[in-house]
Amino acid sequence: MEKHHHERSTFSGKLGFVLSAAGASVGLGNIWRFPYLAAKYGGGIFLLIYIILALTFGYSMIVAETALGRMTKKSPVGAFAKFGKSKWLSFGGWINAIIPILIVPYYSVIGGWVIKYLIEYVKGNSQKLATDGYFSEFISNGVSTEICFLLFALFTVAIIYAGVRNGVERVSKFMMPILVFLSILIAVYSVTRPGALKGVKYFLIPNIENFSWMTVVAAMGQMFYSLSIAMGILVTFGSYMKKDVSIEGSTINVEIFDTAIAIMAGLMIIPAVFAFSGGDPDTLQAGPSLMFITIPKVFASMGLGTPIGILFFVLVLCAALTSSIALTESAVSTFQDELKWCRQKSTLVVGAIMLVLGSLSSLGYGPLACVKIIGMQFLDFFDFLTNSVMMPIAAFATCLLISRVIGVKKIEEEVLHGEGTFKRKKVFNFMIRYLCPIFAVIILLSSVANAFGWISM
Repeated sequence: MEKHHHERSTFSGKLGFVLSAAGASVGLGNIWRFPYLAAKYGGGIFLLIYIILALTFGYSMIVAETALGRMTKKSPVGAFAKFGKSKWLSFGGWINAIIPILIVPYYSVIGGWVIKYLIEYVKGNSQKLATDGYFSEFISNGVSTEICFLLFALFTVAIIYAGVRNGVERVSKFMMPILVFLSILIAVYSVTRPGALKGVKYFLIPNIENFSWMTVVAAMGQMFYSLSIAMGILVTFGSYMKKDVSIEGSTINVEIFDTAIAIMAGLMIIPAVFAFSGGDPDTLQAGPSLMFITIPKVFASMGLGTPIGILFFVLVLCAALTSSIALTESAVSTFQDELKWCRQKSTLVVGAIMLVLGSLSSLGYGPLACVKIIGMQFLDFFDFLTNSVMMPIAAFATCLLISRVIGVKKIEEEVLHGEGTFKRKKVFNFMIRYLCPIFAVIILLSSVANAFGWISM
């Protein structure tokens, strides 16, 4: 029985790791969050800053977390505990481990909304989805949101139950190519609509007049979300990575994959909205509702509403699933490592937690709408807590662990293991020691100040 605990599952090779990590990164964050933030914070200038941050800050954090996981062969709690017996260090590991457990439930609720829209499009109800008030009516109806949430959650848990290679890797290898193909198809369709070119220009050409301090903060926050940094995912996936796979090479692949999909999502959504509304800023800044309210209207006005709607929501569903699988895998891995439970038991316990917390979020706009935490519905509160408070703290703890406790040297050795290369070593050292911790603190302070209305974003 003992032996069984020590055998760690692995990915089959580099492709398995890259597609699973890219699958983790490419999710609602890219397709749902990225376009509306880009639209809101200045289009091209936001995109430029995002890319610069991804290549420096994002790159350093991915390398650090993956190396930490592969070095220790443990999920975050174990990886942190291995190097220091101090309280605050193990706290860093736990906060990394708890984040996915809090994100998966509300993420699954949004995944459920996607399922609902997909079903309606398949039924041919594209006009109905485009009517005013459809979305708010749907999310305030507790029963239907709950059923869709349960469908999505069950699907996720079933894949995790199957294991790393049979579940996580197999699904990612199958879904990621479909995702790329569909996003290119929809982007081409969107960009060729009459009036869409203005949107393409706004999104791709940086205009310095649109720059504000919040552009940088928003781009930083999005990068965390988008690259799956500070969620314990990369530490967990790193621990499944074979020693002969190049960490730097894989990181570059994940970055390119992720940024490309974010740009494709922008090209799918922003030009379409310009073509539809003539670039009306209010429509563009519709925030989270962009995907569920504006997009169906855009599709309905395009003539090919139903087939494009089906393709778009299949794409979003694939993206949402690959991410929820990664988040759940990270949570399950923690239970397996720390409590020495078998995979099946860990999966069922995480499933139960998902059920309870997810139901709060799913009913939060309907039957539980009267319950608010610091003025937010459950879903918005969980999003704020994980994304704006816990992730920056987790990233800060990771930076300290690597620069102060383990030492950058050890990470370098791990990265160079096998036939690895470490071309951006200087960038990595500088970022991890100085800039990453400072950035993390800035995100934390500005997000909290914004939530309490001390500054307006």
